[in-house]
Amino acid sequence: MGNFILDALNVRVEGSGDKVLVFAHGFGTDQSAWQRILPYFTRRYTVILYDLVCAGSVNPDHFDFRRYTTLDAYVDDLLHILDALHVTSCAYVGHSISAMIGMLAAIRRPDLFTNLILVGASPRFSRFLNDKDYHGGFEQAEIEEVFSAMEANYEAWVNGFAPLAVGADVPTAVREFTRTLFNMRPDISLFVCRTVFNSDLRGILGLVKVPCCIMQTARDVSVPASVATYMKEHLGGRSTVVWLDTEGHLPHLSAPSYLARQLDIALSQ
Repeated sequence: MGNFILDALNVRVEGSGDKVLVFAHGFGTDQSAWQRILPYFTRRYTVILYDLVCAGSVNPDHFDFRRYTTLDAYVDDLLHILDALHVTSCAYVGHSISAMIGMLAAIRRPDLFTNLILVGASPRFSRFLNDKDYHGGFEQAEIEEVFSAMEANYEAWVNGFAPLAVGADVPTAVREFTRTLFNMRPDISLFVCRTVFNSDLRGILGLVKVPCCIMQTARDVSVPASVATYMKEHLGGRSTVVWLDTEGHLPHLSAPSYLARQLDIALSQ
């Protein structure tokens, strides 16, 4: 499994620092999303990057529709990578879906993670009428509309969704997110979307004992600010919230220098 997964998921190791730092990307991107963040950390860290199996940069033959029905299989991949690289301790930065993957991994192997930095994280991206104390990003009807739009015309959906997700008025970031969304095979993209929107990890938050730093931007169409507060109140270990002075769901694309400084501060604490 070791060498295969390193090759299949395009694992890269950059830098030569004593401490290990993992960057894990979210839905619709690949590891290239961290490229403008990376130079800030390679002098002081050994940095591990990889692609989620659903990313367009990965051979779609590796995506097993029977296996990747929950986030647990993605957690398996992450832990297999760290074991194959003989990592015994690391800091972890996860964006969106990978924030949740990191939390699940830290529940299984708390000894492996010194701290988690969760960017644009949400234990549930949808909300129901009976969710009195939780206000996720999307109503169920809105989610069904997303699925229908993806199925009907994937290109049109990407062109509409990318600027909404980026949020900030940064055309280069919109172009980059559009590129990586188009790189995904549409059926895989839809399948992963369904997996993410159907996931409800609120019940496991209390099991996360590793220190967490939640980074939340303003006006994130996918994750309302209230979700960051909810996570802080329900995580089982020490946690903090950093309110980022930038907009949208992808600050590593829209404001990389600013996010890198905030990550550096969080990692030094």
